[in-house]
Amino acid sequence: MVGCKYTVLIVDDDRDLSELICDMLHDNGYGCLMANTIDEAYDILEQKAVHLILLDINLPDGTGFELCKELRRVSELPVIFASARTSEDDKITGLDMGGDDYIAKPYSIKELMSRIKSLIRRTYGFKEKINEYELKAGKDNIIKLDTSGRKVIRIYKGEAFDVSLSLKEYDLLVYLCEHKDQAVAKETLVNEIWGAFNTVEPSTLTVHIRWLREKLEKDPSKPVFIKTVWGVGYMLEESDK
Repeated sequence: MVGCKYTVLIVDDDRDLSELICDMLHDNGYGCLMANTIDEAYDILEQKAVHLILLDINLPDGTGFELCKELRRVSELPVIFASARTSEDDKITGLDMGGDDYIAKPYSIKELMSRIKSLIRRTYGFKEKINEYELKAGKDNIIKLDTSGRKVIRIYKGEAFDVSLSLKEYDLLVYLCEHKDQAVAKETLVNEIWGAFNTVEPSTLTVHIRWLREKLEKDPSKPVFIKTVWGVGYMLEESDK
């Protein structure tokens, strides 16, 4: 089943407000995920494809500033700060940390929806080039990736399925697509996906490659898309099998 084109993650400890915004997003054709804490937000970002974050500042286990700063190490995912903290210093800090917009509580739900649509449009809709990748392994096994909507679809024997990827899985797949038919070193992949100053163990990359194969390959033990290049790393290629 093909889902919503864009999904918004709301990170706010006000559950009632989050549910109200979620209802509005669904009415406008958007997907919605909710997190009450920074830890919950990290868990979602590791497991789900998200296109925009609506981020409060005051959270039970830290601040939205900290989450945004960490996110910017690895991703350009658009962020709108939504907070009752309305001082000029807070707004400047939020934007300096990598936020794309800042709206003060209490706000108009209509205005919030307008800002979300505008940022989604600027981020995904007005690019000069919409990158689309189509990978084939024979005529009955196809993977389509649309970076304009962060969508991955697998077509097997004429039937299409949405492929749900975590933030890191998606970024890893895009990077491999951008370097199709090239052997990419493990160290390069780790630095590009997790950031140059990461503390990620090499086994983390191996696990993410395994998860990608489980979601994309007909037989993960005999991959036809994501190949291991022994002594180097990995390569994405097509096959006639």
